[in-house]
Amino acid sequence: MELALGACFAAVLSLVLQLAVNRLHVTPGTYVPEALTALASTVLVVVVFAVLAFRRGGRLRRWLKVAAAWTSLSGLATLMTALPLQGTRYYLYGASVDNPFRLQFMERMTASSGLADMNYYGVPSYYPAGWFWLGGHFANVVHLEGWAAYKPYSIVWLAITPVVAFTLWSLVTPRRLALLASVATIFTGFISQGVEEPYSWPTAAWLPPVAVFAWTVLRRREGVRFWPLALIGGYLGFAAMTYTLNFFFAVLVIVALAVVVGVRDRRVAPLVRRVAVIAVVSAPLALVTWGPFLLAGGLGKPNTAAHHLPANSTSFPTPFVPGSVFGFLCLAGLVWLLVRARQQAIAAALLVATGAVYFWFAASTLALAAHTTLLAFRVIIPLDVTLAVAGVFAGVELVRRAPWRVPAVALVVACGAAVALAQISVSDGVREGLQAAEDDSYPTGVNAGGRHDPDEDRGWSSRLIATIDQLSGRPPTDDIVLSANGYLLSYAPYWGFQHTSAQYANPLADYGQRNAEIRYWATSASPQELLARLAANPHTPPNVFVLRNHETTLTMGVVSDVFPRTPDIRVDDVPFDRTLFDSPEFVQRAVGPFTVIVRR
Repeated sequence: MELALGACFAAVLSLVLQLAVNRLHVTPGTYVPEALTALASTVLVVVVFAVLAFRRGGRLRRWLKVAAAWTSLSGLATLMTALPLQGTRYYLYGASVDNPFRLQFMERMTASSGLADMNYYGVPSYYPAGWFWLGGHFANVVHLEGWAAYKPYSIVWLAITPVVAFTLWSLVTPRRLALLASVATIFTGFISQGVEEPYSWPTAAWLPPVAVFAWTVLRRREGVRFWPLALIGGYLGFAAMTYTLNFFFAVLVIVALAVVVGVRDRRVAPLVRRVAVIAVVSAPLALVTWGPFLLAGGLGKPNTAAHHLPANSTSFPTPFVPGSVFGFLCLAGLVWLLVRARQQAIAAALLVATGAVYFWFAASTLALAAHTTLLAFRVIIPLDVTLAVAGVFAGVELVRRAPWRVPAVALVVACGAAVALAQISVSDGVREGLQAAEDDSYPTGVNAGGRHDPDEDRGWSSRLIATIDQLSGRPPTDDIVLSANGYLLSYAPYWGFQHTSAQYANPLADYGQRNAEIRYWATSASPQELLARLAANPHTPPNVFVLRNHETTLTMGVVSDVFPRTPDIRVDDVPFDRTLFDSPEFVQRAVGPFTVIVRR
């Protein structure tokens, strides 16, 4: 009950705060939002520590303190993002990096009631659509386009995450420690850039308390009620519905915990029964998003999603290197885990979770022999959260062992450190993402600062969409577009014949075969031959072509997977002779650097 109440409270408060922040109308490119963020985060951190200092009270006052904790946590997470971004309609990183695909998914779910693939027509979704499905309904409720709803919806989840973490930590620690752990979780999300992916951040942030809770449940010698096992299974199911890698990593952590408990306590049968119940609860939830893909034969298809090896996947993560407040916090956490693992359940469970991260990194490197990876860099964020929270527990234990006069001083020092972390989180954690959000053009071609860059492809989106809709005469969801301009599908729910990234392509869509088809079409000798080849294509052919103008030809950028090279994709311009579309079957119009061609 408290999980649901806290999440709803955080969501509503976040929306209210965002509405208030949006009324500020501060000009982008100034330090005013950063100054306001520093003030707001400092005030909220002080409130948090005031709640910690206030010890006494009856049942009513305990609930008031819980409400105060919810308010502080959700307000802090919201304002640390909403204030810097108040001048732009974009979330962090705007429409750059991987965000075009996230905006495309939001557009798809806004226009679809089911769990459709973000790009391909008639293909079950490969990427778990749970988070985006809720986002699409959110966009419809607040009457926003999918791309425009992505920012407020993402910030709502940033607010929900620490409140839920607070409740989960409260299951295994006193409320005061749970509040400190949740504050550390917020700062870690910004410093480790976990908030860049607001759909993966919740399950990464909740993994440490769930791991500790699982450890206590699995070790319990007396009987275990159903709800603790259902809670763990529900977490795994939610992870499967929102972010596949976090699901598999969390499964590894739970299995590792069970193995360690089995070796220590030598009780296999109860462990097997409890793990089985967890699996039974999580499996139906996972199948909601994964069932259609598996039934369509997706399990045996080649997977290029893991064909990515950035620099931070090539070496083991070391967030505990001193040199910053956060590094020192993680170092203290690592030392505490190693020293206290035998005496404290929390330390033991978090140490197993930490070890699982390094096992994942080693396995990911070994997977290169099979020409793939486990995307190891994605589990750095759970590691950072685990060590940062462990650092908080280390500090609390140090204070408890100190003389009686120290706690008051420690509270002030801890509050100062938290303020420093809050300011580092904003200045370092979101600066690059904020810059992109302010600089990137909206589909109208104008960015948050009112500047227009005609060379940006995304800036032509509105004119391209209007042209397609006029020439096609169909709803966007009835059009299949062939174009290398991926931004176009970020702002309208067209289907794409081919995805603009091999790593984000659905394995069921036959990415390589579609590339070969595009090249084959381009070699047609006449409009009649092109039409015949489109008809013979094994996939539903495009009825809209948005190609780039290039002297006497029209070009289509075809992306190929060249993993493990860096970069891991290659883009080849495939030229189409303009005369291939000189047929009554096609109508065309030039729009800036593009030509829109629609099949009648």
